[in-house]
Amino acid sequence: MSVPEANPRPDSEIERVLVVVAHPDDIDFGGAGTVATWTKAGIEVHYCIVTDGQAGGFEPDRDRAEMPAVRRAEQTTAAEHVGVHDLHFLGYVDGAVEPTLDLVRDISRVIRTVRPQRLLTQSPERSWNRLQVSHPDHLAAAEAAVRAFYPAAGNPYAYPDLTEEAWDVGELWMMDHPEPNYHVDITDTIDQKLTALASHASQHQDPEALLAGVRTHFAAVATSLGLPANHYAERFTVIRL
Repeated sequence: MSVPEANPRPDSEIERVLVVVAHPDDIDFGGAGTVATWTKAGIEVHYCIVTDGQAGGFEPDRDRAEMPAVRRAEQTTAAEHVGVHDLHFLGYVDGAVEPTLDLVRDISRVIRTVRPQRLLTQSPERSWNRLQVSHPDHLAAAEAAVRAFYPAAGNPYAYPDLTEEAWDVGELWMMDHPEPNYHVDITDTIDQKLTALASHASQHQDPEALLAGVRTHFAAVATSLGLPANHYAERFTVIRL
């Protein structure tokens, strides 16, 4: 079944957005340009990072026990570059994420605390054309986020141990879904996106090549959408309840 036509609320009606992703840097690859457009418009954006990215990196001599602190610090710096100052780290183990009841509860708690009108997450559906965006942790974190989006966070009788008041988000955005139905022109924020990505220094052996590739990719996305030359765009699947 194909996804419905996108019908997002105007940004002028959105006060808060919550982003839920599996790893530090996931949002910067997939949606940081859009996040920067939201914060520039005065929207308050929060990040919820499910794992600490313990399995990332390329330095064989680094003490792996250091990685959670390193990656939290990198993500905090990256967030600042796109105007995000509120981060919620859940502390799950990189490479071992499953859409458990506990994870749905933890994400629901963050939703009820932040009370966003829009939730941005990854895709719970695998993309066979770009398998690297469908890391098992991405799929699992996204599935848990979607379950929290509907129905858990808004159901006052779900997770009665939570003390936070139930909250209906109303609008779900997904990155890297196989059937995108919406895009955001990020031409004015592409440099912020690339600066945010560069903040994850522990993950990039050749940062110049990486950033050049990212710039090329999002330029190609814009071209495929019929945008003018020298434009950049990020694509999403938007579902509105």
